[in-house]
Amino acid sequence: PLQTVPTVLLSLLHWRRTRTLALSGRPVPGWRRAAFWTGIGLVIVALNSPVDRLGEDNFFFIHMAQHVILGDLAPLCFVVGLTGQMLRPLLAISVVDRLRVLAHPLVALPLWAVDLYFWHIPYFYDAALHHNSVHALEHFGFFTCGCLMWEPVVETLPGPEWFGTGWKLGYIAAVRLLEAVLGNVFMWSSSAFYSVYRHAPEWGITPVHDQNLGGIVMM
Repeated sequence: PLQTVPTVLLSLLHWRRTRTLALSGRPVPGWRRAAFWTGIGLVIVALNSPVDRLGEDNFFFIHMAQHVILGDLAPLCFVVGLTGQMLRPLLAISVVDRLRVLAHPLVALPLWAVDLYFWHIPYFYDAALHHNSVHALEHFGFFTCGCLMWEPVVETLPGPEWFGTGWKLGYIAAVRLLEAVLGNVFMWSSSAFYSVYRHAPEWGITPVHDQNLGGIVMM
């Protein structure tokens, strides 16, 4: 419920807002609605399918696939699916409007990177797998920071004037570089970092090989 309820709530709020805009003669383009629901579908696959259970208990590389979905692919679809007029009621709340600074490229990128690396530190990674509330917080962080990371590129809301095409390409390159560094650590490691996967040989795969595959998934 800690992870499913927010997904359902977001879906209902999106449906209600798009319906209101359609009735007022300002319909949200179909491709944007399709992008949003694709993002919701990806979240459901990540959290409410065998991907979740296999990633928690058996395979590191499947857990990495889950993280890629929650922290990269689903947020991208989610942000692409939004428009300024959809967010207007939310931004009318002064506290929320002030939080827009988090989507500034010089804030969003470091925030996303810190979140990504923090949750892969063995102590915190294992804590997330042993405590449901911590795991829900981890997934919330991946998704939220993923949305903030993509926002300067997609520009659902206007970004800084200086952040043009060239800067955006460099920004995306930096994102991929940061992921590649962590992916290479896993891909070339000769020892397993996470104790929860020590039983992986029962499935015909060693913990180290499992971790190497996880690095390939992240790459």
